[in-house]
Amino acid sequence: MRVEDMPAGSALDRIASLRAHLPGSQVLDRSALAARDPGWDDGNLNAFALVRPSSVADVVELVAWCRAHCCAFVPQGGRTGLVGGAVTTPDQLICDLGALDRVEEIDPDSGVAVVQAGVTLSALQEAAAAAGLHPGLDLAARGSATIGGLIATNAGGITAFRTGVMRHRVLGLEAVLPDGRLVDDMTRVLKTSAGYDVKQLLIGAEGTLGIVTRAVIRLDPLPSGRATALLGTTGAAQALDIVRHLQGGSAPLLAAEIMWSGFAAVTCAALGLDSALLPLRSPCLLLVELGGASFEAARTALEDALAALFETEPDIDGIVCASMAQSAQLWRLREDTDVLYRLHPQAPSYDISLPAREFDGYVARLQPALKAIDPAIEPYLFGHLADGNLHIVLNLSGPLRPDVRTAVETAIYGELRGLGGSFSAEHGIGSKRIAALERHADPVKLALMAQLKTLFDPDNLCNPGKIIA
Repeated sequence: MRVEDMPAGSALDRIASLRAHLPGSQVLDRSALAARDPGWDDGNLNAFALVRPSSVADVVELVAWCRAHCCAFVPQGGRTGLVGGAVTTPDQLICDLGALDRVEEIDPDSGVAVVQAGVTLSALQEAAAAAGLHPGLDLAARGSATIGGLIATNAGGITAFRTGVMRHRVLGLEAVLPDGRLVDDMTRVLKTSAGYDVKQLLIGAEGTLGIVTRAVIRLDPLPSGRATALLGTTGAAQALDIVRHLQGGSAPLLAAEIMWSGFAAVTCAALGLDSALLPLRSPCLLLVELGGASFEAARTALEDALAALFETEPDIDGIVCASMAQSAQLWRLREDTDVLYRLHPQAPSYDISLPAREFDGYVARLQPALKAIDPAIEPYLFGHLADGNLHIVLNLSGPLRPDVRTAVETAIYGELRGLGGSFSAEHGIGSKRIAALERHADPVKLALMAQLKTLFDPDNLCNPGKIIA
C-alpha cells in the first residue's frame, strides 16, 4: 500500500510511532524531506519518512519496527550512486546512516581503520593521512560518499588497479540483517579461513541483504609526495604502453586515468583552463601520477621516466605539473564530470570494464554502432585505464525512450562478456540496470542471487526493487 492510498492519518501515525520507538534518532517527514538535497537521483527522497539512527542499537530497533509494521526500508549513505540504488517510493522508509560518522580507531601498527558506516571517504582519508596511511580507495565523490555506501556498491575508483576494489579493502564487517539480527565479523587481520566469508555477500549487495553499520578497513602507506603529468597519445594502446613503462620504474604509479579528446575539451572549456597549454589535439589524454618521498622527488622520477619514453615515442605530447596547485587543476579536468550532466540533464551513462588492450577496437566499433541508432550521438569517453574501466556518457538529455535505451545498451554491452568484461564495473545494478543484468548475466548466477535474497530477506523489506526485480 502506498502512503497516498493509506487511510487519513496513517503516515502521521507511523511517524509518531517511529519517534516514540526511537527517541534518540532524528525522524523527518515528507515535508522536511522536500527541503533536503536528494543527491544524484531526484527519487532518493520519495519516502514517507527518513530515520537517522544515532547508534547501531537504533539501527537494530529500526529494522525491528519495520518488520513489525511490514514497512520496506532503504539504507542510504551519501546518495552519490548513479544507478538508482537508493531511490524510494512513498510507502518506504529511509534509514540514513549519516549520524554513524565516527572514525573509531586508526591502528598504524596493524594498518587498519575501524569506522562507522556514515564516515565519508574524505574523512577517513584525512584521519589515515595523519598516521601516514591511506585507505587504498579514492574517487571524485570522496567528500560525500560514505564507507557504508562504498561497501554496499563494492566501489572501485582511481587506485583500484594497484590496491583493489572495496571488497579487497574490507577486513571485517558489522551489519544488521533484514530479520533484525546483528552479524559481527569485525576481523582485523588479513588471513582468516574460518568458514564461509559471509561479509563478501554483503559487499556489493547494495543494501539488499542488510545494512552495513561498521567496518574494519585495510590501510596502506601514504606516499609523502606525488607528481602529475598530462600526456597526449594516439590512442588507448599507446597510453597503456606508457602505463606499463611507468609501472616498471622505481617510483610507484599512483594513478592512470584516460580521457578521449571530446570529453577533455568539454571539461577544459567549462573549467576555463587554457586549452593551448594542454595536448587536446591528441585523440586520447592520459593523466598519470607517481609517488615519492617528496613532490620534488616524485617530479624528478616522473620527468626521468618520461624522458626515457620520449626517446622511443617522439609523437607523445604533454606537460609535467610544476606544482600541486597545477596538479589539482588537471585532476579537475578528469573528475568534474558534473559538467556533462549540466550540459545534458539526466544524460544516460554507462560503466563498463574490459581488458585495456581491447579499448581501441571496442571504441572504434562502438561509435558507428551508436550513430546508427542516432546520428547525433557523440559519446564522452573516460575512465580508469590500468584496470580496464571505461565510462561512457551520451551527449543526450535523458531519459531515453525504451526502444532507444534497449538499442543503446545492446551496442554498449553486447560484446563485453565475450571479451571477458562486465557491463557494470563499479557503479552497481541498483534499479536502473536490472534489465541489463537479466540479459547479460549467467542464468545460474541469477538463480543463486534470487535464492540468496529470499534466504536473507524472505519478506522483501530490505531495499526492494534493487538488483533483483
